[in-house]
Amino acid sequence: MLFHQQNKMKIQAIAATIAVSVTAATAFVISPSNRLSTKLHISSWGKNGPPSRFKDQEAADQDPERKIQSYLKPPEPIAARSNLDGTVLVSGWVNNKERTDETIFNFLNEEESAFQFEKIIAFVDDEKFAKKRLISRTARYTGLLNKLGFVQAESEGSLPTSEQLKESNAKSWVVNAGDDLATVAKVADLVKESGCVENVSILITDAQKIEGANAAMESVRTLEALDCKFTIVAVGAIAATPEGQSPYGIAEFGTTDGMLNATATFSRDESLRVLAETLGLASGENKAMVFTEIKDVNATEWKLVKGLREGGYTRPQEIDHMIVKGPKAYAQAIEDYKVRVPSAQPQDEWLAMKQKELDESAMDRKNRIKEEYEQKKTDEIEQIAREWAKREYFRKATSGDMPYSEEEYIKSVWERALFEGDLKYRMLHGQETDERKELAEFKVKQEKKKAMMLERAQASLNEALDEEDDLVKSGKDDE
Repeated sequence: MLFHQQNKMKIQAIAATIAVSVTAATAFVISPSNRLSTKLHISSWGKNGPPSRFKDQEAADQDPERKIQSYLKPPEPIAARSNLDGTVLVSGWVNNKERTDETIFNFLNEEESAFQFEKIIAFVDDEKFAKKRLISRTARYTGLLNKLGFVQAESEGSLPTSEQLKESNAKSWVVNAGDDLATVAKVADLVKESGCVENVSILITDAQKIEGANAAMESVRTLEALDCKFTIVAVGAIAATPEGQSPYGIAEFGTTDGMLNATATFSRDESLRVLAETLGLASGENKAMVFTEIKDVNATEWKLVKGLREGGYTRPQEIDHMIVKGPKAYAQAIEDYKVRVPSAQPQDEWLAMKQKELDESAMDRKNRIKEEYEQKKTDEIEQIAREWAKREYFRKATSGDMPYSEEEYIKSVWERALFEGDLKYRMLHGQETDERKELAEFKVKQEKKKAMMLERAQASLNEALDEEDDLVKSGKDDE
């Protein structure tokens, strides 16, 4: 206790010296919480101000930069567009001989999505070829065949005419524009002429080939002038990588930040997933976005997307979060935490070091006290055991011949004596005991031990006899 008080007085004296060199608003208080440990508390900016950060697990769990789940809230329902029913026309796919292009149709037909389409029409160059590609076992099992329809283009690679849009009564239109920005303007004209399309969603691939932001922004303006909801998703060169393999970042299409480098790539299936989900999300309305694969594991976008997926967010919830909040909100949360809980200052490090010294001193005392207690317990049990063994020796010595001396007898029954000592010790200290049951269990263990020792002895004897036989046999062979 004296050692503890001396340490406390030393720390208080040094802390008072440091307090002179820091702001008057910062106070250092040292207070012992109990006899065996000392806690060091630091408070800044007044009574209710934020505490300085220590490098402990609690601080790590609250810091969004070190643990992103402390920033993310549990997944919640997200807002979907209100007009995702009727007929959706899909153009620009099922024209390639090397692919089935069934993925986008499956996404638009998912039961757990926001889509309630009654009809999904494939606008294709060759209707006969397209039917062979899309009428599959998967389409049958998912119910896609019940919704699927086909309209053939008037010429290869063309868009549907305004009359074809009207005849199909397309309420939504999903377009694969490739790398041709002129297609966006044509789509805008056809939507305006048809008067029936309420949602138009356009995928632009190979966006890294677009030179300058002006042309991209001009294509966006043509859609902004329409009386319908639009979404543009622009990606780099299409790659055959799986959906969701790489995290991604989002930038505004038609801006400097939205310009891709010459080597930018993007997963085909991921681009279709993003295109479908943004069509269904209210947050995707009237947005023109560039999606970029993020390879840097230290990038904010990489950490955020990984955190969303590990946090149980579905793909729609994940993409909605990236559109609505994204890395900007996450970075702001990190900065806000740093303001609330400032990083450790030099004086904090010193105080933490002193705290560690006090904790270690307290731990040493606890260990010493524990060791002393265990040693005292052992000594008392052995003393009781020796007394029990002496009584047993005297009892047996007076009743007949005793071939052993007292010490030899005590040594021969020492395990039983320790058992009796431990039992008596626990009884004297008010601990629960069951003498009959424990003695029976002890005897069973002793019998097993005896049998094992006999077995080992027999094995050793057999081994010795075998070696002797081998030596005798070897001697005869030599003769």
